[in-house]
Amino acid sequence: MNEIEMGHLRRCVELAREALDEGDEPFGSVLAAADGTFLAEDRNRIAGGDSTRHPEFELARWAAQYLTTEERSTATVFTSGEHCPMCSAAHAWVGLGRIVYVCSSAQLSEWLTEWGVASGPVRSLPINEVAPNLPVEGPVPELVDEVRELHRMLHSRGA
Repeated sequence: MNEIEMGHLRRCVELAREALDEGDEPFGSVLAAADGTFLAEDRNRIAGGDSTRHPEFELARWAAQYLTTEERSTATVFTSGEHCPMCSAAHAWVGLGRIVYVCSSAQLSEWLTEWGVASGPVRSLPINEVAPNLPVEGPVPELVDEVRELHRMLHSRGA
C-alpha cells in the first residue's frame, strides 16, 4: 500500500464520517485511475429511503458513463467497508478492476453482533463469493479502528 493509496483510503474514512454526520450509515468510496489519479468519490446516501444509494454502486454507475472499458478494468475502488453483494455485482458487471477496503464484511458483521444489532435484509458475503475474479485487498489494519468507531457511533444513537 503506497502513500497515494493510503490517502484514498483516508478520504474514504472522511466520506464515511460525512455520511454519518448527514444521518446515513458510515460508508465512503473513492475511484482512482490505474496511476492512482483521483477520478470520483461518493458516500452513503440511503437516509432518503433508497437503500441502493451505496457509494460503491454509485461509482460503478459513474464509471460506466464516463470511463472506457479499458479505463474501468484498470481502475481501483477504495472503500471504507467491503462491498455488499449488490455493490460487488455492480462492480463486476461494469468491469471495474481492483477493490481495496478498510474493514471486511466479516468484521462489520462481528461488530454488529457484539452490539446486538439485527442483520440487514441481504446476507453478508465476501466480494469474491459474488464476483470470484475481482482482485480484492483488505482489511487495512491502520484504519480499521476509525471505521469501527463510526459504526459504533451510528448504532449507539439507535440507528
